[in-house]
Amino acid sequence: MEINMKKIFYTLAACLFALGFSACSDDNDALTDTTLTHYVSFELLGDEFVEVPLGTEYVDAGVRAELNGEDYTSNVTVEGLEDIDVNQLGLYEVTYSAVSPDGYPSSITRTVAVCDPTVKTDISGKYVSQPGSTILGTSVSLAGYDFTIKKAASGIFFISDMIGGLYAQRAGYGSKYALQGYISLDNDNNIDVISGIVMGRLL
Repeated sequence: MEINMKKIFYTLAACLFALGFSACSDDNDALTDTTLTHYVSFELLGDEFVEVPLGTEYVDAGVRAELNGEDYTSNVTVEGLEDIDVNQLGLYEVTYSAVSPDGYPSSITRTVAVCDPTVKTDISGKYVSQPGSTILGTSVSLAGYDFTIKKAASGIFFISDMIGGLYAQRAGYGSKYALQGYISLDNDNNIDVISGIVMGRLL
């Protein structure tokens, strides 16, 4: 009986050793089969942020792309150039993208600001709605709510809430329900709305 138990023990040990060796061998095979994936890298030619005077032709500087040290520029797709209107104040994005042979996408973006470089006034700062501020045509008060303005380009500014905190602060919906957007300022201090969006409406 003792001899049989030893045989069983040795047999079991041998099987476990063989199993462990086999598992290690499989892991090595898996590592050997792993392939290295390369992503397309980009180098913007020119600046990442470009100001273009209103009414002036915009010539894009382009981009250089590489894949694993090799030139890949001919495979780049450019989007957004067709949307740039040099006669309309605003911020436009030009996106350069490419896909590697393995199917992995990469991209980089340039911002083009069509603006009026003669506008030197900067209205950036933190503002608070004054007493007497109300929703247009109503007596609902908007006094005491804050918003910020930041310069984006000459005469173009980002505003954190165009409706003075009506939904984000007064109604308590949070910052995603602020009407964020861009406004323009001319040399006579006239303000116009360029664009705006409520991020919460997209959720």
